[in-house]
Amino acid sequence: MLLTYTEENYLKTLLKLTLESKRAEAGTNELATHLMVKPATVSDMLKKLKEKQLVDYEKYGKITLTEEGKKIGIEIIRRHRLWETFLYEKLEFTWDEVHEVAEQLEHIHSAKLVDKLDKFLNYPAFDPHGDPIPNVHGELNIQFKKTLFEVGIGESCKMVSVKDNSSTFLQYVVKLGLGLHQNIQVISKLDYDSSMVIEVDGIQSAVSQKFAENVFVV
Repeated sequence: MLLTYTEENYLKTLLKLTLESKRAEAGTNELATHLMVKPATVSDMLKKLKEKQLVDYEKYGKITLTEEGKKIGIEIIRRHRLWETFLYEKLEFTWDEVHEVAEQLEHIHSAKLVDKLDKFLNYPAFDPHGDPIPNVHGELNIQFKKTLFEVGIGESCKMVSVKDNSSTFLQYVVKLGLGLHQNIQVISKLDYDSSMVIEVDGIQSAVSQKFAENVFVV
């Protein structure tokens, strides 16, 4: 089935939203916010995807991926995360640079190329941001994880991935001295704005609720 880049991006985003929320469905406004477009634009695209039997959707209702839609979404995510890993490990891109380039490369449809890329990288399970990479059978190694914001005062945790892959967010993570698999201790939380004080390698930093909700930990 021939799909436009935009249609592929919608399927990928829908799958990511359902995986992150552990729900089988997503809302129109939620999808619009994530894609930074108007709800009316989302509705128009969903009609097209429904005609292609890739989503189940009724106006003002929840959106679910069909089996075919989910399969295509997983294929796109697999390509994207393999390309991110290749750029990071083999071409020495930084983790805040790989997402934008992989957004372009993920639309190359050659299954042979993707399988050879997977083999060349020795079948990685996770990308540079800690997200699981689907294998050739479309299987995902889903981790049990929660956000940093859910961690209690005085508790310690380990950063395993990030929700926000934007370069500005990832650069801020690095500025705080944080990286994947690093330990974090929650020192305090403020009732006023739910900001937190965390400690990483003996250094304390104040972070916002928004930041804490975009860091996944175990």
